[in-house]
Amino acid sequence: MKRSKSINLQRMRKTATPLATGVAATTLVACGGGQEAEVFANVEQCTDAHPELRSQCETAYEKALQQAADSGPKYSSMYDCSADFGNDNCRSYQHGSSNWFVPAMGGFLFAQAIDNRRHYHSSPVYTSYSRYSPYYGRWSTVDGRDYGRARYGSKVRVGNDTFKPKPKVTRTISRGGFGSSVSAKSSWGGSRSSRGGWGG
Repeated sequence: MKRSKSINLQRMRKTATPLATGVAATTLVACGGGQEAEVFANVEQCTDAHPELRSQCETAYEKALQQAADSGPKYSSMYDCSADFGNDNCRSYQHGSSNWFVPAMGGFLFAQAIDNRRHYHSSPVYTSYSRYSPYYGRWSTVDGRDYGRARYGSKVRVGNDTFKPKPKVTRTISRGGFGSSVSAKSSWGGSRSSRGGWGG
């Protein structure tokens, strides 16, 4: 599908806030084994940690922004998006004839590829600033996986399928829908709004 000229990927990003500014050495373990990934807010944080990998950091960040635009949760109203992710943490996002409201990308996972040590993978992560959300102050991916407390520079253990391509999302979800991760993972596809999931 040809990308709409109205898309501004930089609107998907979130400026780093005091919620998670420390570069921690904490390792958080997720289910299913896999590999270790670091969480960065932007290219600058990535290159501060890995000065020799500036090009890889830039590419990883841009890919994460694009995945957030293509596969991240989408809402039909700012109210619903803000209820899940917090005030001032959602953006208006226009694609073709569709006008959605999406959470800002809080950061991105950065990991060396297991099968090619010269390549690096990335994936967008979100955090919620709403105390009513199950993801309040925690990292989550586009498909609702929880990676623990939101701290930039932290290291997390991710599953082997974390960096696999995700379906493009054109279906909106209602308030509270993003927290229903179990239902969401089984609800890809279709075009109608759903409280339990989202999908292409």
